[in-house]
Amino acid sequence: MNNNDLMTVGSIRRKIIFFALNVFLGNLFQQLYNTADSIIVGNFIGSNALAAVSSAGNLVFLVIGLFVGISIGSGVVISNFVGARDHEHISLAVHSTVALGLVFSVILTVFGVLAAPPILKLMNTPESVLPDSITYFRIYFAGSFGFVMYNTFVGILRAAGDSKHPLYYLIVSSVINIILDLVLIVGFHMGVGAAAFATAISQVVSALLALHRLMHIEADYKVDIKKIRFDKKMTSKIIQYGLPSGLQNSVMSLSNVVIQSYINTFGEYAMAGIGAYSKVEGFIFLPITSFAMAITTFVGQNVGAGEIERTRKGIRFGLVSTVVSCLALGALITAFAPSLIALFDSHPQVISYGTGRAHVVGMFFFLCGVTHFFAAVLRGVGKPMSTLMVFLICWCVIRIIVIMVFSHIFPTIYLTHWVYPFTWTLSTISFIVIYKRTDLTKIHI
Repeated sequence: MNNNDLMTVGSIRRKIIFFALNVFLGNLFQQLYNTADSIIVGNFIGSNALAAVSSAGNLVFLVIGLFVGISIGSGVVISNFVGARDHEHISLAVHSTVALGLVFSVILTVFGVLAAPPILKLMNTPESVLPDSITYFRIYFAGSFGFVMYNTFVGILRAAGDSKHPLYYLIVSSVINIILDLVLIVGFHMGVGAAAFATAISQVVSALLALHRLMHIEADYKVDIKKIRFDKKMTSKIIQYGLPSGLQNSVMSLSNVVIQSYINTFGEYAMAGIGAYSKVEGFIFLPITSFAMAITTFVGQNVGAGEIERTRKGIRFGLVSTVVSCLALGALITAFAPSLIALFDSHPQVISYGTGRAHVVGMFFFLCGVTHFFAAVLRGVGKPMSTLMVFLICWCVIRIIVIMVFSHIFPTIYLTHWVYPFTWTLSTISFIVIYKRTDLTKIHI
């Protein structure tokens, strides 16, 4: 094992910052090509097409969230074995994870292609938008192998402490995606299906690059095609830690789908405006997800190695970094919201809807950051059920109740804005209480 990748030795700040920075840059490129999709679709096809892509977005993450969570769970297990230098179990965990990814790829492809029309209709997707939404959804999921296996392979690399190579692969896939968007949509005047096709192809390329790395590296986490199989005990452990994370992603997305369904009733301009803001909002999430991934790997490896005081120091540093970065970015996005929304669609109503969301939630993003940070810590110490319950209650049940009850009392789009800061506050308080009651010296994964 390369000590340069291990987070159990060396400077705590340098290890966390370097890991988080690579993840941040990788997520930045990923966000850029997702944003490029929307900018190109909104400007060269129209508001209707942008609304279709935006409407499908929440549904896409609802479906893939479960499987992304499984890869997060496998990362926790692998990082713990890496910290403990348990060579045999690292290999078993890696190959069981790859086997799970292959099975999930098939399931997602079939489900995504067949389930698109009925689910989008349940979301109150307007008839004017529905055909494009179905097309985007089906083509995107026809390429399930790409995004499932990319998350699987990159999860293995990051669990071992390698955040550098995933960055390289995301840069390559981002460039491919943008080039294909320009060629197919701008050059050949193809519809929203071309945006989904471009994304699917770019993700397949990044998955193959990550697989090539894993097959040729001389390390305990090397992938050998002949060894890909389910180890019963290891697969059970991966699902034990991954299923709560996956369900967490799905319940969060379920509430967003309910909220999106309510937004859809305000028409295509509301869908396009808030959809455009969501793309901008994605950039604020970059430091959140970056420090979260870094801290999960850091905590997992150091708990596995028995380095409890080092774990505590890393948690304190990561928390401060998350809050400071979120406050700064929240202020920027609030100040420049109208100009940023106009990049996607310059229609006054689209800008108005998107800016309204930004002005309500922008300055509260540090609460979202704290929530995700402590969730990452608890995943790293092997307590995924705690994170699931907090997200299930605060981000799903309470959000849905607020929308269902108060939408009849206050039938305004601003209800969908304020529900986020309200539930972020509740989840932040909950996670701080849980963390304070967690004894790191008694953690065993």
